[in-house]
Amino acid sequence: MTRLSRSSFRLRPRRTAALLTVAMSSLALASCARPDIASPEAGISVPQNWVETEHGQASLDLSQYWQLLDDPLLTQFVEAAVANNLDLAQSAARLEQARAQLAGSRSSYFPYVSASGSGRRNFNDGLPDASAYSIGADASWEIDLFGRIGADVAASEADLAAAGYSLADLERLITGQVALATISARATAMQLAIARDSLQSQDDNLQIARWRAQAGLVSTLDVEQARSQRAATAASIPQLESSLAATANAISTLIGEPPGRVLQLLVDSDFVPVPPDLAGFEAPAEVLRRRPDVRQAEANLVASTARIEGAKAQLYPLIQLGGTISSSAIGFGNLFDLVSGGLFGSVSQLIFDGGRTQSQIDSSKAAAEGSLAAWRLSILGALEDVESSAVDLEKSRERVVIFGEAVDAANNSAILARSQYQAGLTDFQNLLTSELQLRTARNAEVASQAERASAFVRLTQALGGGWSPREYPLPVSDRIQ
Repeated sequence: MTRLSRSSFRLRPRRTAALLTVAMSSLALASCARPDIASPEAGISVPQNWVETEHGQASLDLSQYWQLLDDPLLTQFVEAAVANNLDLAQSAARLEQARAQLAGSRSSYFPYVSASGSGRRNFNDGLPDASAYSIGADASWEIDLFGRIGADVAASEADLAAAGYSLADLERLITGQVALATISARATAMQLAIARDSLQSQDDNLQIARWRAQAGLVSTLDVEQARSQRAATAASIPQLESSLAATANAISTLIGEPPGRVLQLLVDSDFVPVPPDLAGFEAPAEVLRRRPDVRQAEANLVASTARIEGAKAQLYPLIQLGGTISSSAIGFGNLFDLVSGGLFGSVSQLIFDGGRTQSQIDSSKAAAEGSLAAWRLSILGALEDVESSAVDLEKSRERVVIFGEAVDAANNSAILARSQYQAGLTDFQNLLTSELQLRTARNAEVASQAERASAFVRLTQALGGGWSPREYPLPVSDRIQ
């Protein structure tokens, strides 16, 4: 049976990064418990290869995948979240609680010893004072002949592993949230810049339309159309500013600081991160070994099956050994002249409890059935995440290329329309339509770039990126075949 590390683990304010390092290095799944439940076969078939990717298999280090995006600001935010996020701090506290509970369970292997002592002095008129002293000790020890204590310890070890994997999975999710929010904020800032640039062009169009109307070359219809388009563009700017502020404030909360600084860093964004190409993915079974949510579900299953054995142990005899030792005297100096003691053993056996113990066994089996279903579901969900995210990334790359062509064509069209309108060769509606198409294409290109970067983040998350086992390997159970 693999035991969990006993390395010290202390929660310190705003030092979750160091805390996570210790937490991950202490994880190793307690695999001594095995399912003992009335259910279909516990194993689940995992495909050898991915369906939605034509790339060959490759071993990738995605523990810090955000660095592959080559965005220093995004990296800064992610690292701040790992160090200061308050949800991670809460999860780390729960891990420490599970560690303390494991220590309490292991203490049942050892004898329980208590000591007592007393002193008395009597005062009597006309008689000498009398003193009496006594000292003693009692010990009791449960012999774990039928595995009750062992099952409790195994369950606590698995609970500690589950708490550690829960912390790891939360780290994986939060780093992804920060990365996705930063990408979204950068895209919004770029679209805000596009709107302001378009507004400036539309101010020029409005002025040109007014000059031509004053000269009697066109009707006031051109002026009103220009005013309408300008107003629509101007109205979009406050909405984009509000969206950018909300996203920046969400990032501030994720990295554990008040709003304000993040918005100032993002407001002038002029690019969306470009993800690298992935040569291939690890095999499905390897990805499952890396996914902390799958490992957490497996650890919960081990804990549930161990509790079945603990509940069954109540049906067997409880054997205890004990002893006492004591001494008493009227003077402290001869307290140890006469020492007495005794040893005893006891056996107790459950005869009848109205079905309470059996109901506990049945309840534990039902809980294990639920843990088994949750474990199987986590496996299927992880496979689904990878397949869907891989397709999403591939299609988003295609969309970026298509929208790039659209922007180039719309830009040429807008230049020609402006030249022709100024020369009086086309009407004002063609100019408005061309510039609206250009703005729409530019916004769509930025959105597709953001979706490409976001798809990369989701895929690397699905592949188990965003956390690291650091020092200790975390082998998946052989029940995944």
